[in-house]
Amino acid sequence: MIKRIGTGPRMSEAVIHGQTVYLAGQVGDGASVTEQTQDCLRRVDEILAKAGTSKENILQTIIWVADMADFAEMNAVYAGAFETNPPARSAYQVVRLPKDAKVEIEAIAVAD
Repeated sequence: MIKRIGTGPRMSEAVIHGQTVYLAGQVGDGASVTEQTQDCLRRVDEILAKAGTSKENILQTIIWVADMADFAEMNAVYAGAFETNPPARSAYQVVRLPKDAKVEIEAIAVAD
């Protein structure tokens, strides 16, 4: 059984298959990397709540940054969000993100 959350014309915010929740990449609002990272993580939390789970159950995150010079700033915010139960993680620099964002975060979690 597959359940989709926040389905639009091109994608869903999340897809649940069995006990696994796959989130679409989230870009945040704000001018700074700090603000955008905070907003990305807030959106991840909101979508996980809609799926009936929370960030404590995140297995993996994938992070894209538009400039590795911003990595430390993003990482400072990210680390504060995962002081306990940090997931496996990958981070990459990309040429450009949607909405000219500086940060995008995707997650895979286990449903409660």
